[in-house]
Amino acid sequence: MSAEVIYGKQLAEDLRQEMKQEVSELHKQNIFPKLVVIIIGEDPASKSYVKGKQKASEKIGMDSDLIELPEETSEEELLNLIDRFNQDRTVHGILVQLPLPEHIHEQKVIEAIDPSKDVDGFHPINVGKMLTGQDTFYPCTPFGILVMLKRAEIELEGKHVVIIGRSNLVGKPVGQLLLNENATVTHCHSRTKNLRDHTKRADIIIVAAGKPDLITGEDIKEGTVVIDVGVNRVDGQLTGDVEFESASEKASHITPVPKGVGPMTITMLLHNTIKAAKQIHNHQ
Repeated sequence: MSAEVIYGKQLAEDLRQEMKQEVSELHKQNIFPKLVVIIIGEDPASKSYVKGKQKASEKIGMDSDLIELPEETSEEELLNLIDRFNQDRTVHGILVQLPLPEHIHEQKVIEAIDPSKDVDGFHPINVGKMLTGQDTFYPCTPFGILVMLKRAEIELEGKHVVIIGRSNLVGKPVGQLLLNENATVTHCHSRTKNLRDHTKRADIIIVAAGKPDLITGEDIKEGTVVIDVGVNRVDGQLTGDVEFESASEKASHITPVPKGVGPMTITMLLHNTIKAAKQIHNHQ
């Protein structure tokens, strides 16, 4: 058996074409979705990721401002800037690129963003809404995974999903989104004993641990759906948390790294910004 490869890159391109149409329609109604991205310091990975967000915004005709601040920017300066954009009615999405310099409290910054402009889906109010099954802004990577599974017509209801990793960015929220879809969810992490006992019983495995080749074909049963969220550099090559060759021989569906989950993250950010623009316009 050879797995069907789910290319997030292709799906992301299809979705962005649909969004381009939607933005064009919104422009006719005098709604101009706008995203502001704030980056602090010189982290090269963050910089390249932020440039990708800008490029993607421009391609679908959406306004995007990039604010680059020096490493020594104070927490107060950043919070004042966020407050300014919270008040600005032409701005619909505010995103502060993580990680932040050590002298700035991440949680304080996340909570400073107006929940109606929190297109990253990290504000406790939006997390709480997700937890209670309400419509809200979902975190972009977990949301992207959910959309990939649905577009690939993978049944979620009643399925046993094993998630490896418990970060606030991916592991926890993706578990909640799948629970909302009536899946049975098991969370595994670095302290889990006998990991293979869990993965062998999974219908769907989502791996977001940041450890290359953590999961191989031997760790999964025949016909499992494998979603690899890991991004690791090994000998200059990008690789995931799943040993692709052996896993793809047993899986029914699998995502590659690169060209898998990654492109979906920015796509869902664009989706959230368009949604915010429509909601803010309707409430004016």
